[in-house]
Amino acid sequence: MSLSRIVFRTLPLTAAVALALTSNAQAQSLVEMFDAARGYDAGFISAKAQFEANLAKANQALGGILPNIALSASVSRTKFQVRPDGTQTLSQDRLYGTGSGAVTLTQPIYRPAAWATYRQGGYQLQQAAAQYEAAEQDLLIRVSQAYFDVLTSEDSLALVQAQKKAVGEQLASAQRNFEVGTATITGVRDAQARFDLANAQEIAGENDLRIKRLALDLVVGLSNAKPKRLANNTKLITPPTEDVNTWVTQSETTSPAVRQAQLGLDIASQEVNKATAGHKPTIDAQVSYAGVRNVDGTAAGITGSNHVFTPSAAVVLNVPIFAGFSTMYKVKEAVALEDKARSDYENARRATAQATRTAYFGLVAGLSQVKAYEAAEASSQSALDANKLGYSVGVNINIDVLNSQSQLYQTKRDLAKARYDVLVTNLKLRQAAGTLTPADLQPINDLLAP
Repeated sequence: MSLSRIVFRTLPLTAAVALALTSNAQAQSLVEMFDAARGYDAGFISAKAQFEANLAKANQALGGILPNIALSASVSRTKFQVRPDGTQTLSQDRLYGTGSGAVTLTQPIYRPAAWATYRQGGYQLQQAAAQYEAAEQDLLIRVSQAYFDVLTSEDSLALVQAQKKAVGEQLASAQRNFEVGTATITGVRDAQARFDLANAQEIAGENDLRIKRLALDLVVGLSNAKPKRLANNTKLITPPTEDVNTWVTQSETTSPAVRQAQLGLDIASQEVNKATAGHKPTIDAQVSYAGVRNVDGTAAGITGSNHVFTPSAAVVLNVPIFAGFSTMYKVKEAVALEDKARSDYENARRATAQATRTAYFGLVAGLSQVKAYEAAEASSQSALDANKLGYSVGVNINIDVLNSQSQLYQTKRDLAKARYDVLVTNLKLRQAAGTLTPADLQPINDLLAP
């Protein structure tokens, strides 16, 4: 599914804010941080190891349907004593050695349980691949979320600092007007209260940024990771042209969670076949070639060395008669687990559909919210300019300017967060639909400053 783009205006900040955020020295892009996380994240590395283990397990199942060749050999030395009964004749001792060996080839002809195990191995391999894909998609989201959480926190802190500076200037103005008698003490106290609040918000913002940076470091495995910021005149995605039902339908076949559940049902079905195979006979073809070499004779009185070779071929039929009801209860257990797997699949399908709808409408609403915040920002800026002008000519009071400043900076913070949320929600929509890949980070990466 291709998503088109529209122009996305950068957040207009004050000179002080822009100065604080212009430095991108030693900053890492989103793709660079994801690449670092791939080699560090324990959950992702575990999923990769599980995939490799299941690959080996699937190959193990071949042993039940391919020929088995066994070689056996033995060497013995025997002392043979003969003592005639009822006589005083001394015993006659004789030593002789025997060496034997055999090669046996067994080819399964009819083993239903072995074939069910082989098919299970293939399903388990596909299931592990889906688990690996899900782990990769989860890592993509976690890295992206942590990345933009830091940028959101940086914007919030910068805007709080800019607001603090603006309120400080307004506080100084109110104090001057009070001293010359053109304003009341109320205006000074209102400004002081807003300044103290901004100071508290700055402390909270600094702590939040510290925590967000630590969270990013933990995900990507870097020390003091510094994300690159969005470049000027960047672009955002538009709502997808497909309707929500198209995305939901796609998710039912491509979502790793749904595929895992479907494969779990297939594995459970093969387990039923394995259990019922306990009631069925097995047929094997067996070919062997054995040899015995006698040194120094045998116990039967044959003297000298001799060789005996015995080639053989057989078809072995094994028919189960009674196993103490164990097979019957194994079948019941397998059928019950198959029913559970079927319910798990249905639950995964419904949960995925719900997650897809949530992400889809979240993306649509987020883009609309960005437009609304952009309009609100322009209106708040106009209101602030008007109140400043009114205050300078004595029409408005100080609290009007302070309220306008607070509204403007809150709108700026909400707008910045909404823009980052749109980028992450777009990735979450692709994750829910099962189409998210590392390549989907590149369009976002292209929006970042060099």
